Amino acid sequence: MRWFKPFGLVFVPVSIPGWVITVLAAAFCLHIFFFFNGHSHSVSDLLYGVFPYWVPTFLLWTWIAGRTSSEAGRQHSN
Repeated sequence: MRWFKPFGLVFVPVSIPGWVITVLAAAFCLHIFFFFNGHSHSVSDLLYGVFPYWVPTFLLWTWIAGRTSSEAGRQHSN
């Protein structure tokens, strides 16, 4: 089953599990942004606060998308 479709350097969700993972990752990143935005005094404070959370979230999302995309299915079937 294909959850994501490659679109250039990113992936687009094409099924319900793909959309659920994407919305959960975006909601988590938004929550982290609002939390640190209330406690930061400058843009650099905000970036230093969100970076340790956003990067692993984006990497995990990209890993899941890459493993469940149509391209990954073709590589495993050959």
